[in-house]
Amino acid sequence: MLEVVQAFDRAKIADLDVDDAAALEAKFVVAERLYRDRVSWLPPHRRIAILRMLGELVSAKREDFALLIAREGGKPYSDALVETDRAIDGIRNAADQLRTRSGVEIPMGLTPATDRRRAWTVEEPIGVVAAISAFNHPLNLIVHQIAPAIATGCPVIIKPAGPTPLCCLELVKLVHAAGMPEGWVQTFLPADRSLLEKFTADPRIAFLSFIGSARVGWQLRSTVAPGVRCALEHGGVAPLIIDREVDLDAIIEPIAKGGYYHAGQVCVSVQRIYVHADIQQAFVDRFAARVERLRVGDPRLPETEVGPLITPAEAARVESWIAEAVAGGARQIGGGRLSDTTLKPAILVAPEDAKVSTLEVFGPLTCIYPYRAIDDAINSANALPVSFQSSIFTNDLSVALDAAERLDASAVMVNDHTAFRADWMPFAGRRVSGLGVGGIPYTMAEMTAEKMIVFKY
Repeated sequence: MLEVVQAFDRAKIADLDVDDAAALEAKFVVAERLYRDRVSWLPPHRRIAILRMLGELVSAKREDFALLIAREGGKPYSDALVETDRAIDGIRNAADQLRTRSGVEIPMGLTPATDRRRAWTVEEPIGVVAAISAFNHPLNLIVHQIAPAIATGCPVIIKPAGPTPLCCLELVKLVHAAGMPEGWVQTFLPADRSLLEKFTADPRIAFLSFIGSARVGWQLRSTVAPGVRCALEHGGVAPLIIDREVDLDAIIEPIAKGGYYHAGQVCVSVQRIYVHADIQQAFVDRFAARVERLRVGDPRLPETEVGPLITPAEAARVESWIAEAVAGGARQIGGGRLSDTTLKPAILVAPEDAKVSTLEVFGPLTCIYPYRAIDDAINSANALPVSFQSSIFTNDLSVALDAAERLDASAVMVNDHTAFRADWMPFAGRRVSGLGVGGIPYTMAEMTAEKMIVFKY
């Protein structure tokens, strides 16, 4: 059995049956049979209808999903409502993509050997999708893996995060209520960790979608069968640069949101803040005052802004990293423990070689570093092997454009925090931070195989 508890107070929510090796084998048999039976593939209009109905069903349970997100994942209810709205939009986006999705004509007749031929491409489902999701967005991340699979016609087996399986299970129930035939969307709750590698190494998989830690993601990628396409979404140590000529009062709120949204448990959460030395103290004073006012506590309450970490072990890890940085010379502002899983938001004016400066914290912490020359800030921002989203706040257009070109990131936000995301935009880690491109339309492309047809007449 898998026990699911509330992140905030560890109260039990449910006990769930788990899958053994035989159950996993049965799921693969079903998924492969559906994919191999090309005559029975669902036509686009059917997939559109299912996705549209799914969007309506999720919308009708908007508040229920938000409360479930808050309970199992610890995300504050107000933010959980936003996550649910994003999930609904993502489902509709997947349906909309099918209206414009098409192959292309390949020119023929350009040489005598290609005369009297026409060629074109069509897009087909790549095959069985194995998906592994993360805890921090337990509904929307599942949508980003299931909805593209439905849209492209791929059978999908999805493993939700162990602490947060309930949103996934509820969503899959609604997928079937929306008209999806049995077997196309299946869930997988492994009885033990050894089954995870068995899951990803199965040669019947055509596409592996993984959202989680770099350590696990790269290890699992090493186990996949030849020819399997992979998309890995890991994390970063997101840098944010503050230029000297900025309106400090205007930037405090977005930076606080970007740093402490979901208690910092976001793969592109603001972590490293590089501020010009001339305004460092003024920024620290304003920022610390705003962070101190963040309302921390039970995520089920609508007024809560910062909830718990996902487990007591994660709270202890973040607390120990902060203590280690302070012992190494960092100056701490705020912080402290409220419960087994809940930490008060903290700020560190930290040395750049501290663990909190070089590894993803995934907790309610931001670190501040002064700089004199913008080149130094950019070089420091680019110094780590991770590379995901970054940002710069500046009123100088030339500084903004220069930084946008030179920051080593898959996306650069100008005058916004690093955690901004729209679900139809490309979302991708580089180097250690990931492989492939996420976002509903981009994941659909990853789950597609292009076939060329050549007609001689």
